[in-house]
Amino acid sequence: MRSQPVAESAPLLRDPDAEDAGPNADAQPSFAERITSVIQEPLTPLTQVLLIVALILLLLSSIFIGLFAGAQHKLNLRPNEGDHDEKPTVTVTATTTSVSTSTAFPAPMPVPTNPPMDGACLTADCVVLSASILSSLDTTQDPCENFYDYATGGWTKSHPIPADKGRYGQFNVLAQENQQVIQQILESDFIPAPSSLAYPYDKQILKKLRSLYASCMDEKRLDLLGEEPLLHFVQTTRDLFRGESTEIEVAGDDGDKKKRKGLTAAIAFLHSRGIEALFSFDVDGDSGVDPNAMTLWFYQPGLGLPSKEYYDDAAIRKIYQDVIERLLATLSDEVEDVTEKRANVFVQQDASEHVWPPWPWPPWGDDDNDKSPKPDKPLTPHELAKKVLKFESQIAKASLDLTKLFGDPFGTYNPMPIWNLTDALPQVDFLDYFSTFTPRVFPERVIVTYPAYLHSLSKILNETSSDVIEAYLITRAALTLAPNLGLNTEAWKAERSLQETLQGIKKGAVSDRSETCIDKTEAALGFAVGRYFVNETFSGGSKEKGTKVITDIVRTFKASLDKLEWMDHKSAVAAAEKADNIRVKVGFPLSPDTNQARSIANYYNLVKINDDDFFKNMISAAVSDVYKKWQNLGKRRDLETWEMFPSTVNAYFNPPANEIVFPAGILRPPFFSKDWPAYLSYGSFGHIAAHELTHAFDSAGRLYNQDAKLEEWWTNATSEGFNVRQKCIADQYSSYTIDDGKGGIVHLNGNLTSGENIGDSGLIQAYRAWKTQYHASYQKGDEYLLPGLNYTREQMFFLSFARVWATNTNPQTAVRLVRVDPHSPGKWRVDGTLYNIPEFAEAFKCAKGAKLNPPPEKRCMLW
Repeated sequence: MRSQPVAESAPLLRDPDAEDAGPNADAQPSFAERITSVIQEPLTPLTQVLLIVALILLLLSSIFIGLFAGAQHKLNLRPNEGDHDEKPTVTVTATTTSVSTSTAFPAPMPVPTNPPMDGACLTADCVVLSASILSSLDTTQDPCENFYDYATGGWTKSHPIPADKGRYGQFNVLAQENQQVIQQILESDFIPAPSSLAYPYDKQILKKLRSLYASCMDEKRLDLLGEEPLLHFVQTTRDLFRGESTEIEVAGDDGDKKKRKGLTAAIAFLHSRGIEALFSFDVDGDSGVDPNAMTLWFYQPGLGLPSKEYYDDAAIRKIYQDVIERLLATLSDEVEDVTEKRANVFVQQDASEHVWPPWPWPPWGDDDNDKSPKPDKPLTPHELAKKVLKFESQIAKASLDLTKLFGDPFGTYNPMPIWNLTDALPQVDFLDYFSTFTPRVFPERVIVTYPAYLHSLSKILNETSSDVIEAYLITRAALTLAPNLGLNTEAWKAERSLQETLQGIKKGAVSDRSETCIDKTEAALGFAVGRYFVNETFSGGSKEKGTKVITDIVRTFKASLDKLEWMDHKSAVAAAEKADNIRVKVGFPLSPDTNQARSIANYYNLVKINDDDFFKNMISAAVSDVYKKWQNLGKRRDLETWEMFPSTVNAYFNPPANEIVFPAGILRPPFFSKDWPAYLSYGSFGHIAAHELTHAFDSAGRLYNQDAKLEEWWTNATSEGFNVRQKCIADQYSSYTIDDGKGGIVHLNGNLTSGENIGDSGLIQAYRAWKTQYHASYQKGDEYLLPGLNYTREQMFFLSFARVWATNTNPQTAVRLVRVDPHSPGKWRVDGTLYNIPEFAEAFKCAKGAKLNPPPEKRCMLW
């Protein structure tokens, strides 16, 4: 029988009035009854005075005891040496600590591993940290049955989902805190002198950031502009598609204006503005030949709905069709001429201000493939919307499942000559298309993730009328760009209504405008924003301590490889070599002559920020992003490049680059603090670090060798052993469910989440790394205890891990994430991971057969 937590069924401070009367109820009155009778008697003046004196004496006694405890703590600041397994977990200091913590947090605690002996840290920071952890708990839950609820229940109850969001968790809270830092930077009038920062153009960049933010905050002007910016953009797309003469000034051609037309022209125009339609391209390493040779990759496009499953949902289809109809009606080509409308709204301006953001465009050439005759009678928006939905549904059906797209590196690596694209998809002139983006380097080779999609798309285009294709292109532009319009426009409202449905957002609920504009500014100029963010938040020592946690875990991981029963020695040696080769990036780009400097300089030179035209500013930022991506084609990988902004609350592993990256944005509480005891740091941030490291050896990452090249580099026996355990994890998570909000359940897709679940299993490496460094850390005073937390350090490690995944999610968003997100929901990231870690059950003394202490044969143990 498992030892139950102390006072599991009752709080530490019991309410006498809640006790049962018992068999002797008619005997002597209870203590509670006597107290009640005394209280009910009227107080004499003398009694009142004595009570006041007693209260004063009690208060003075509490203060004295608190001061005495603080002095005693200083005298015993360094803990006694010895094995930590024989050490206690916490001492609750008399009266002061006991009253304050027990009264505020009357929570029953699991039995500590050993009797309490160590002194607890009683500084203000320790008390606040302890209170934060205690308030996150729900000790009415059994930690051995529902550890996620036990560790996060208090937090989830006190942090409901805001009306304008579909989910709200610890990640969101920290992101909002980071935004507040950025907001102060963007709204401040202070401009630092060049000498106060590392780069001489900081003042210009900061001015540009503030101008972009201010243009977004100017809602009055956005309302004045209305739909006009989107109408102008859509009309350009429409004219290009129809083959009408359209002039667009571009950078890099000495102001020469080129005439472009046809389907190819329209697609290239949209893609150059970051709008996906029909297909998409990326530039990344050639993982099959040379991971550092930047090569062209062909992908299926993003869809209007989150995943292909949504196109089979009749209710969602109806709502989506209505949104498409609203957009097409608003953007009908029968509206008044946009140029004339602009002239009516604004005073005469310089002609250059009418030009959309720059792009290095070469001549387009003619495209006669799409001059199909128009119907005599134009289709109504309702008729068009119905046909566009059918067209997009066909594209979705032809697309590769996300399970394969995310988890099959070999299956999605299909190199071919560039002319094979035109053979497979003759409706698009790819030579003309590529000349739009690559005026200096023309690609001769492309890697296609799913060749069958090319042939399917060609067939779909042949069977679809040109007016439906045009309406599809307009819809793609509108859904992408409508969020950059004023909130009173019909286009913004239509797109928003779709998001309300998909995410379960309360109708009409909108985020604070500053939150929206900070998001937009980060999306447009994230590395420039990060330049100032790290100055405010990334204090000295954070990088060093964060890096130490990571390197400790890498060292522990390597040491564990030879002990794995499913991995032979040859594969273990190769895996250790790969771990040694992983590049670790922490905080922000450092080198002033590489990524950080170039990123800021590129933004400054390419992004044309207009003080009062937010829509145009966002287009310009998108153009510069696309331009920079294509300029990497044919070059060597820049090993200093980051794919996440410094302020991002996230981390990543990049297989072709063999690097793990941890932005400064996540190196903050509740994930990390350089001043925390080590057991907290290794439990929270250590799990993040171990997760990213383990990605290098998950179902997809393991297929990249020591040099990040795509190949089978493990022995057959080792690969077979891994596959057995991978299937075990996939089956385990496929058995988990979520509530669909309609009285039913939806099962997780264990195959889709396999890589992330294996990444989460790296928690055991963080635990071992903490254990390995414990004695040295203890001697330094970095394993100090916190007041009021009657847990062992081992238990605190697992609590620290679990609490960062605290999240509230509404059913609509939960269903959407299960369909498209390779990560499991927070509950299963915790309980599913701990199910496979015996050290957790040992720490909490879980009985055999408890949900999180299954028989060994049922565990899916990789590491």
